[in-house]
Amino acid sequence: MHDDHNTQENIQAPGDPTPSAESQARIQEFLESSGAPMTESDGAVDWHEEVLPEGHKSGFVALIGRPNVGKSTLVNSMIGEKISIVSHKPQTTRTRIFGILTQPTHQIIFVDTPGIHKKPKHKLNRKMIEEAIAAIPDADAILFVVDVSVPPREEDELIARMLKQKAGRAPIFFVLNKMDKLPLEKAKQHVEAYWALLPHYADSMPVSALRGTNVEKLLGSLVEPLPEGPRYYPGDQVTDQTERQIAAELIREAILRYTHQEIPHAAAILVEDLAERANGTTYIAARIWVERDSQKPILIGKQGQMLKKIGAAARKELERFIGGKVYLDLLVKVQSKWRDQDARLRELGFK
Repeated sequence: MHDDHNTQENIQAPGDPTPSAESQARIQEFLESSGAPMTESDGAVDWHEEVLPEGHKSGFVALIGRPNVGKSTLVNSMIGEKISIVSHKPQTTRTRIFGILTQPTHQIIFVDTPGIHKKPKHKLNRKMIEEAIAAIPDADAILFVVDVSVPPREEDELIARMLKQKAGRAPIFFVLNKMDKLPLEKAKQHVEAYWALLPHYADSMPVSALRGTNVEKLLGSLVEPLPEGPRYYPGDQVTDQTERQIAAELIREAILRYTHQEIPHAAAILVEDLAERANGTTYIAARIWVERDSQKPILIGKQGQMLKKIGAAARKELERFIGGKVYLDLLVKVQSKWRDQDARLRELGFK
């Protein structure tokens, strides 16, 4: 297997106009909200010095569930911002992602975790499951997200056993997602089957994360059990992800959208450069890893058409987040068995 060759496809936004002051402000706002360090010239008041109301609450809420039950969609809906990529394909989320919701009286940090599944095939999958399990004992409250349109599966039973062992005294909320897909005649049967997995749950809420149904009610019920505490993040920050991490995830989301079979799971993205150029365009260079030589031409496509389609979709999302023009430079490289190599996984941010 060769891993020392690559194919490059440049995806460039048309034109290079100098950005307006408004555009520059939007770029700065994105960098700040995604965790980028603020400089002295920002002139911002130190958020640690903000006076909070008496009884202010804060805490960490972990979302736990098997793959493809809608955890990331739910986090995005509760935050009101797209901070996690979504796809109909399972195992979309690979690492823990914080979504931060700040209100005058409270701050909730949602921990979006990878889906827990049986028999992981690669070291990557094992690390994903470890990250999800590690979030359980540290949480102030837990959302056990299930797909109520189908009966409980083995993974749901496994997760219920883990929660009994590791959740401690943290209240567990059943989130009965995809309720809008459930025929009424099966509703009671499915719901009671999930309740039976954890009879001592704190509360239960039927929701549709995709439509936003009952999401506000769920948020209201989460505030009460949280402890009194400070803000852990600035009030205008919505995620702990850096701009490079967000860029990598948006590129991977486009790959998930347009490719099939083994390609989405065999692909990884490493952002090697992200910088604003003098003309105001944000330059992003990303390396896309695949595992086999046969996967590379599929991802690139005939005359580079697939890679151009992926790049155009990713660039559109990146420009929406950054608020300005993006030049996206994608490079495809074969990295044999990267999902089982500690060095490669560390490059992607896994410990």
